[in-house]
Amino acid sequence: MSKRDKPMRNILVVEDNTDIANLVSMHLQDLDARVHIAETGTKGLLEIESDDYDLVILDIMLPGMDGIEICRRVRQQENYTPILMLTSKSSELDRVVGLEVGADDYLTKPFSVRELVARAKALFRRVETLKKQYSGNSDSPPTIQVGDLVIYTNKRQVTLNEGVIELTAREFDLLWHFAQRPGQVFTRSQLLDSVWGYGHDGYEHTVNSHINR
Repeated sequence: MSKRDKPMRNILVVEDNTDIANLVSMHLQDLDARVHIAETGTKGLLEIESDDYDLVILDIMLPGMDGIEICRRVRQQENYTPILMLTSKSSELDRVVGLEVGADDYLTKPFSVRELVARAKALFRRVETLKKQYSGNSDSPPTIQVGDLVIYTNKRQVTLNEGVIELTAREFDLLWHFAQRPGQVFTRSQLLDSVWGYGHDGYEHTVNSHINR
């Protein structure tokens, strides 16, 4: 399939700052994407519930409904939608809570648009990998069992002593990555590159947050 024949990606930007939303939209369109903007949390959630999106870029501080609550509701849905959360630089708690309720990644304001585009590309690559797993076109085993711990690749589910363990999407990816390579030691940079899909210096604390949880 040529680049021209590939379907356009559908991206939603939920951001109440018009200048930021328009700037992000302009650059994401370079990824052959159709970008929609919602200025409030309520409108953003309605958009997500009424259409299929390949990526949602979600600000935390929003009128109507905050990004944390939107993320929590989206993760209760059956369909998986990648979420990149935008947070205030001074609010570490918001970033941690955002990741805990299911955000795939986050960027702190002010951020580099170039880095945001790189993060979006990494999430797209990750979704393509997941699709291969679901379709059976991957070399990964359908299940990995270590003692009483069982990882179901296709269902993206983990059980311990037959009880389901609640994990965020990225926590599952980390566990699955480790389970396929028992006994191997990784640096934070290697995990960023392999699991997150990028290796920017200074973001190793992202790995720390997920490992700690």
